[in-house]
Amino acid sequence: MKVILASQSPRRKELLALIGIPFEVIIKEVDESFPTDLGPVEAVRFIAEKKAKAFLMESTDKLIIAADTIVTIDGKILGKPSNGAHAADMLNLLSGKKHEVITAVALLQSRKLRLFHEVTAVYFKELTAGEIDYYIQHYKPFDKAGGYGIQEWIGAVAIEKIVGSYTNVVGLPTARLYSELGKLDELSASSISRH
Repeated sequence: MKVILASQSPRRKELLALIGIPFEVIIKEVDESFPTDLGPVEAVRFIAEKKAKAFLMESTDKLIIAADTIVTIDGKILGKPSNGAHAADMLNLLSGKKHEVITAVALLQSRKLRLFHEVTAVYFKELTAGEIDYYIQHYKPFDKAGGYGIQEWIGAVAIEKIVGSYTNVVGLPTARLYSELGKLDELSASSISRH
């Protein structure tokens, strides 16, 4: 089976490679907006599905893996920061509190879509203005939901604990994805054995 990762995220590429599945990366431009009345889970699933459906015309024997990750705190969705000040606002909001990281994954094959999501709780210690400034200046987290990457300096010094999947916070819940891919294999094997 040919696997396409519909993401330009280097972190998702690394995580999918860790599972040991050969894949190639193909990107399609997708509008990542969503209806404003959607809650965090519905919103992230909506975007992941939209990313996968961009491949609908060519998803015959190929398996498309698309994903989207958001950070949410007190029901508010934090996307990617537009600049340093925006990233600082986000980190100030997360400082000393628990937030949730939700990644939705869409699997598209033979025009059939399977959609799932994982939620991980992340607890930040209180961040000083100096720590926030240092992190933004050195790591420029403008391509990361919530304005931070757990695999970077801030994850090592400022995250007290997480409850749930670590790789989900990085951008792809690998254990759940591996399990879901196994179900696809079982389905295709059972349909073959019936004929």
